[in-house]
Amino acid sequence: MNHQKVKMNALRQGKRVAIWATFVNAFMAVMKAVIGYMFASPILIADAFHSGADIFLNFASSFGLWLASREKSDRFPYGLYKAETIACLIIGFSMTFAGFEIFKEGYEKVFTLTQYNSFPIFPIGATIVSSLLSLIIAMKMRKIGLLIASHSLIANAQEAFLDIFVSLVVMMGILLGFFNIPYVEGIIIMLIALLIVKLGVSNIWISLLILLDSNLDPDLQDEIEEKINKTYGVQGVSDVKIRQSGPFQLVECRIKIKHTIPLYRAHELATGIEDQIHREYERIESIFIHIEPIKEKALYAIVPIEGFDDTRSIVSKHFSRASCYALIRCADTCQLEDVFFNEHLDQSKHIGVNVVKTLIQYKIDMVFAVQMGEIAFSMLKNHFVDIYQVSKDSTLMDIIDSYHNNKLQPMNSATHSVEDSLVNK
Repeated sequence: MNHQKVKMNALRQGKRVAIWATFVNAFMAVMKAVIGYMFASPILIADAFHSGADIFLNFASSFGLWLASREKSDRFPYGLYKAETIACLIIGFSMTFAGFEIFKEGYEKVFTLTQYNSFPIFPIGATIVSSLLSLIIAMKMRKIGLLIASHSLIANAQEAFLDIFVSLVVMMGILLGFFNIPYVEGIIIMLIALLIVKLGVSNIWISLLILLDSNLDPDLQDEIEEKINKTYGVQGVSDVKIRQSGPFQLVECRIKIKHTIPLYRAHELATGIEDQIHREYERIESIFIHIEPIKEKALYAIVPIEGFDDTRSIVSKHFSRASCYALIRCADTCQLEDVFFNEHLDQSKHIGVNVVKTLIQYKIDMVFAVQMGEIAFSMLKNHFVDIYQVSKDSTLMDIIDSYHNNKLQPMNSATHSVEDSLVNK
């Protein structure tokens, strides 16, 4: 299953949960309205209207997720992911409006005392059932919402968790009303309303930030920049931008590479980065990488040598079996930076592989060699290392002079096969 199908299945899963929650909320709204009317409980009827608002919110969420799960088209080449964010925005406005309406009703009830002729067992039972169903809805929607990063589902889960608290407060209000304690119902209704308004405004704010392409995850931005910078062949990364599109994220960045890297290799490098990011971050929908070839101020080169005698050291005719390697820094002038011994000489197998693994740890840009086998050549090229051919018996000084005078020719292919390497070992 490819990356796109996984995302579509996740959105459809979220839509199913939202539809299921819609029916459960419809049942709770009808139950509380009927029992509230039958037993003359205005606070339970107000809570029924609150549950009725949840029906619309769940429907808006399922509709937004349905639109977001639609396939991309010529008219909508980036998909309809932001439909889910628009649904979340609608949810926020609806919650805020409902909160103000409930607050006004609560204020009117402050000075009215509800009389219960008998113990309100059915209204209290309705609040208990409502609390249990709200808990099930909240846990399910939060789980799926976090799994697919759906802001509308997470918002509805928050509302469902709030419903648990609301139902318990309503139950307390009914009990206090039964004991003829004044003002309680109205005050509780107003408190419920304020909580609903706060949650609604929060959802409006988050939705607007997403629609305005605000960066909501700076930690992820730093993390992606660090991962790209560690990629071999990348000389630097900048302008990492992340914007939210519904439950998914879109990433843009600029990477700097050596100007000597061919176009097809630069494309392979960018594709490799994209694949890595997709594997590690399922919520990232697409990655756009702008490539900037640069000419480095300083390049680092490796030269295989036989023994060390400063710049008079003679280049080794064997790359993988040289006794030493000289690290040269080339800028306006070239200078010897370091020398290290070949720690793999005593190995009988895979010496070329191990030598290259050691060398690339130095983040080298070039290798100067007399000859090179297929394995070492392929590995170095895969790590975007330029390889130049030099004459045997050349000294480090000869190689430096030839490089500055542009007399070195690139080694375009391995000089001998794997079989020849085994014969000449």
